[in-house]
Amino acid sequence: MLTPAIKALFCAFALSATGLAQAAEPITIKFSHVVAEHTPKGQGALLFKKLVEERLPGKVKVEVYPNSSLFGDGKEMEALLLGDVQIIAPSLAKFEQYTKQVQLFDLPFLFDDIHAVDRFQMSPAGQGLLKSMENKGITGLAYWHNGMKQLSANKPLREPKDARGLKFRVQASAVLEEQFKALRANPRKMSFAEVYQGLQTGVVNGAENPYSNIYSQKMHEVQKYITESNHGVLDYMLITNTKFWNGLPADVKPVLEKIVGEVTTEVNKQAEALNQGDKQRIIDAKTTEIITLTPEQREAWRDAMKPVWKKFEGEIGADLIKAAEAANTPQ
Repeated sequence: MLTPAIKALFCAFALSATGLAQAAEPITIKFSHVVAEHTPKGQGALLFKKLVEERLPGKVKVEVYPNSSLFGDGKEMEALLLGDVQIIAPSLAKFEQYTKQVQLFDLPFLFDDIHAVDRFQMSPAGQGLLKSMENKGITGLAYWHNGMKQLSANKPLREPKDARGLKFRVQASAVLEEQFKALRANPRKMSFAEVYQGLQTGVVNGAENPYSNIYSQKMHEVQKYITESNHGVLDYMLITNTKFWNGLPADVKPVLEKIVGEVTTEVNKQAEALNQGDKQRIIDAKTTEIITLTPEQREAWRDAMKPVWKKFEGEIGADLIKAAEAANTPQ
């Protein structure tokens, strides 16, 4: 018969063993995104999983949910804040309700090319934006490129007036809505997963996307024309729940930060190559004509859309816009 002292010892040992078992449970990071796995973001998520599980075996487990399979466009931010997912990489257009400054990236014709975007994102002003939402529970970890946006439609778009009256799918962004209103076109908010069907059925007539999105979602099968406008950037911010990130063990967090840096370099290197490859695949499919603008035509589009800058200057900050513009000139 066990004495009370021995019983107490057994109970203490059992509790201790339970605690050890719980301590040995790996930290699970759910990484949810809305695009296909072979896009830059899709590949980045898989590389993050691979490196984390190689370098932190048994400590951290990463589950990747592509193609809106866990949460769609409209729900992933809420899921992150509730702790239902730990990492997401929304388009930069998705942050206006958390900080107006990130609207900067939606301004049309602000950046000349992806290299200018890169220079700005690596600058103190760009890096500062990653930390601008921590009071809302969101920590930015990195910027991931998807690429420069092209206009697509079922009629050729060579001059701004060609877009008049057309219904363009936009992300939920006040700047992007105004961009199309400046052309006297009709912006229509629609989640990314619904765009193909929206174009197919005529709910919308056109859209704006990098080549990799157009090709991966088969939009070129339901759009007769793509105008290579390079009018804006569709990049992502890799973000995490601030409380989750700050609560990571001291031997885990620095390793994850280093991995994020490595993956970001790889994603951004691959993004341009993938866009150029997908552009060629669209040409080879022969379903869509790609229109190349002359410098004069591109300037006409820029002039038509540039009043949008002034409209949002107060919210974004004139100094921030100036810093972004300065990135067009290599130092």
